[in-house]
Amino acid sequence: MKRFYAEVSVAPAAEGYRVLLDGRPVRTPKRRALQLPTRALAEAVAAEWQAQVEEVDPRTMLLTRLITTAIDVLPERRPQIIAELLEFARHDVLCYRVTHPRELVARQCAAWDPWLAWAAREYGVHLQVTSGIAAVPQEETALARLRAVVEEFAPLPLIGLHAAARITHSLVLALALARQAVDAAEAFRLAHLEELWEIAQWGEEGEQRKRHKALQAELHAASLLLQAAGQPN
Repeated sequence: MKRFYAEVSVAPAAEGYRVLLDGRPVRTPKRRALQLPTRALAEAVAAEWQAQVEEVDPRTMLLTRLITTAIDVLPERRPQIIAELLEFARHDVLCYRVTHPRELVARQCAAWDPWLAWAAREYGVHLQVTSGIAAVPQEETALARLRAVVEEFAPLPLIGLHAAARITHSLVLALALARQAVDAAEAFRLAHLEELWEIAQWGEEGEQRKRHKALQAELHAASLLLQAAGQPN
């Protein structure tokens, strides 16, 4: 649709902040108020609306889309979202290692082992590691601890966590991003270590570059949401 507003601003609201288009508050597709807990988050959303030129393209408004999902979809789908997050833990990319070549085996161990150790320190969770594609079962006690952690997340950061886990295929990396133990660029590199190693060997295709760029932008938006909305300590 055509850009229908001239001015974008941020204003205090009853609970937090809101984004205004020509003085009128932005609403979700279900016409719910777009209430934001911090000015930083409201300003990041306002920047997406300001960046629209002649046409408003929701595909470029990644942060706004995540927030409207949290407001419009999460109330009915919260149990499903949490279940999906636990599935990322059951099949966390950090737990699945290649068997060859040796250089990549060593690189995965060096890059991923510290983050599994981080999860053990932070959450008392010890995830099982395997080589090859056969699934390795994770202990139910570890998954129960992770469920307890995830259930503490408020709606906005929970959607950010889900987006980060979906892009990285790792609940551990998503939680590290939420705790600001890792940034979005490094989380992407860790999650796509094997693919990036292959690119270093044989080069990158155009479609691959385009896909990576889109995923990095999504992960950056998820990281902004986690940082600005806050998350459990």
